[in-house]
Amino acid sequence: MTDLSHADWKDRAAKLTFRTQVFIDGAFHPAASGKTFASINPATGRALAEVASGDAKDIDRAVRSARRAFESGVWSRADPAQRKKVLLRLAELILENGTELALLDSLDMGKLVADAATIDVPGSAGIFQWYGEAIDKIYDEIAPTAPGNLAMIRRMPLGVIGAVVPWNFPLDMATWKCAPALAAGNSVVLKPAEQSPLSALRLAELAMEAGLPAGVLNVVPGFGETAGQALGLHNDVDCLAFTGSTEVGKMFLGYAARSNMKQVWLECGGKSPNIVFHDVKDLDAAADMASLGIFFNQGQVCSANSRLLVEASLKDALLEKLTARAAKLVPGDPLDPASTMGAIVDERQTQRILSFIGAARSTAKLVTGGERVSVDGGGCFIAPTIFSDVSPGDALAREEVFGPVLAVTTFETEEEAIAMANDTIYGLAASIWTNDLGRAHRVSERLRAGTVSVNTVDALSPQTPFGGFKQSGVGRDLSLHALDKYTGLKTVWIKY
Repeated sequence: MTDLSHADWKDRAAKLTFRTQVFIDGAFHPAASGKTFASINPATGRALAEVASGDAKDIDRAVRSARRAFESGVWSRADPAQRKKVLLRLAELILENGTELALLDSLDMGKLVADAATIDVPGSAGIFQWYGEAIDKIYDEIAPTAPGNLAMIRRMPLGVIGAVVPWNFPLDMATWKCAPALAAGNSVVLKPAEQSPLSALRLAELAMEAGLPAGVLNVVPGFGETAGQALGLHNDVDCLAFTGSTEVGKMFLGYAARSNMKQVWLECGGKSPNIVFHDVKDLDAAADMASLGIFFNQGQVCSANSRLLVEASLKDALLEKLTARAAKLVPGDPLDPASTMGAIVDERQTQRILSFIGAARSTAKLVTGGERVSVDGGGCFIAPTIFSDVSPGDALAREEVFGPVLAVTTFETEEEAIAMANDTIYGLAASIWTNDLGRAHRVSERLRAGTVSVNTVDALSPQTPFGGFKQSGVGRDLSLHALDKYTGLKTVWIKY
């Protein structure tokens, strides 16, 4: 995939076949209402396909299918070695169909196809592989008891898992939820974002090809107020896993309270600080990673390092380096491997980002960017944007923009930096740049963030948990800890 030219990618895109119907009980079907919605390519503004618009009837049908599959035991009570075999084969199929999957996400939400092909696709395959390998390595427990007693602590699948995922990493986020849920023996009803449903539908088809039994993975595209709400309110869903905005995450907590008190696990918004101290060893590396931390995927990353807190003595030097790096990031056709930035997901998000930029012009200093960019006469593109002298109380420093906009603020002392970093409703991620090991330990311990990266940004892997504190959510994706969300502990006490 990495050696394909712009012409190659365009040619392959033109030959794509889209899966556009709801996927329930191992087959594609029209939505019960017969309604569809347009999947729009944000780089061109043109419709890719008409996708089935699932609603409460489709969700109910999918949940019933998932429940039947779960109660049958065809997956929930399958030999762990068999579940492992299926997930490992699915990982292989993701790689084998990587070009198609990369194109689906690039066309659907505007990300660079080169990133989708080299990061998202192999990353998703790696997650399924990792949880596939973990299946037969998770042990139950025996509790210490008096003679004549045996107390076993069993880890049991919960049942039907509802998964609602965002548009910024369509394949990745579906994988983060589905892989551990399936590994644990659950059935899943997946609701992809309406902006990016295409790769999730293809993933379901590949899962069937890998040997996943019908009904174990169902995919219902649709809108949040219809399909998403119905999944949250359904009385036969045992657990709801969500990645998205804090505002919508709170809705799912309400849905659980109004229905069956289902478990709700949330990975929500972020306003991650990137703290650069004067003793940083490599300022060029700090600038490189600060640029990546806010401009990768057009800033559409929940853990994006959108607040740069820099020690005052370094401000000018670091800003000069950041400006030079931003100048090299020019939005272009996402299918062109030479492009360095892709498109914003849709017109609505583009306008939202521009409104933040417009407001910040009167409260902070615009260093670079700040404008909408046209590519081939249109599209949803915004230049990489940096504001300096941003007050900690400004909207740009407090609200999740979810776009390529960096807010730069200075500090004088370590205490001031920690206080500013923690002065937010979010607690998803943070970064620290220092050559002082003591400071790295001190500051990382005091930051209220689920992941603290030192001398890098946004560090993650399948081996480490990802999630946040405060209004960034509850629960963790990735690592063995993700299995805690999709299993329940059962005590079996035998007296003999």
